[in-house]
Amino acid sequence: MGEIYFDNSSTTMVCREAASRIMDMLTNNYGNPSSLHTKGFKAEQEQNSARNEIASFLNVYPEEIYFTSGGTESNNLAIFGAAHAMRKRGNHIVTTAIEHPSVLNVMKQLEKEGFIVTYLKPDSSGKIYPEQIFKAVNPRTILVSMMYVNNEVGSILPIEAVSSAISAARSPALFHVDAVQAFGKLPINPKKLKIDLMSISSHKIHGPKGVGALYIRKGVHIVPRTYGGGQEKDIRPGTEAVPMIVGFGAAVKALPSFDIELKEMKKLNAYCRQKLGEIEDIKINSPEDALPYIINFSAGDVRAETMLHFLSSKEIYVSSGSACSKGKASYVLTSMGLTKQRIASSLRISFSRFNNLEDVDVFIDTLKDGLIEITKRPI
Repeated sequence: MGEIYFDNSSTTMVCREAASRIMDMLTNNYGNPSSLHTKGFKAEQEQNSARNEIASFLNVYPEEIYFTSGGTESNNLAIFGAAHAMRKRGNHIVTTAIEHPSVLNVMKQLEKEGFIVTYLKPDSSGKIYPEQIFKAVNPRTILVSMMYVNNEVGSILPIEAVSSAISAARSPALFHVDAVQAFGKLPINPKKLKIDLMSISSHKIHGPKGVGALYIRKGVHIVPRTYGGGQEKDIRPGTEAVPMIVGFGAAVKALPSFDIELKEMKKLNAYCRQKLGEIEDIKINSPEDALPYIINFSAGDVRAETMLHFLSSKEIYVSSGSACSKGKASYVLTSMGLTKQRIASSLRISFSRFNNLEDVDVFIDTLKDGLIEITKRPI
């Protein structure tokens, strides 16, 4: 039996298309895109081609795409940049209690600087509702930052309601979306949704680690976090990681159509949920209408780390919550009001287009074996 990788929300295997382009850029087209000679010009052309690919995928202008080192930097740049640029117009920010740490930890720092942050709490299935947003936004709100898809339970947040809430409150707020888990999996139209800033990452869609992007709508001004040689129009200066950027573009180009992919993921998700539901003591924590790529569940009274290591010993790779939490109790599940035991036994499986129904069968059989071996009782 080969390995079964069910931790795609943490990172994905780099696809062949991206790996091939990265190797070419590392060994042949290795010029600095800021250099004025031919090799530099060729590197710049390749970088611009990747920018165009990503912009076309999002139906935005290429000049609205700024390359970063990944989702964490994009989130930091967007939130700090927007808050400091808008400070003269208010000091209130709206976000949720289930954001990624690269959002929540920025919010903590902004609170130390005098900003007031409202954290919208989820219900027991991890969902946030439009009425919560309308209630929270006020005329002093300068920023609303909300993820599109939660990375632990897969709940889809109502980002389509944000621009209406901002308008209804007559707020000057900018709207930031952490789309790291949604990009490439759900259709996103920043223009239609009136998104001002949006973070995306390469390594969640079978591209390389170390590269992401921030969409900044034309006309939106944010304060940069670093200063240097003028790259990325001074928003994110420093020599660009061109091989990774080109790999990012190749991964985007290789993405299958949403319709085909979502259909397959829904089939995989439904089959896995059915099989999990047949096991006594298993409780599914993800809502029914979650992104089908993610299922979070609790395995009775078996600690998550114990089951994770059992599965890993069989070359089946899952996650105990977010990879960024380093094994700590999930604040997402805690905010959902789940019991300590249910949180302590929670695991997340996350699919990609390289998984299939046979993988699910092997995973379920091995999970059952683990429950029997660890608990010393039949299931």
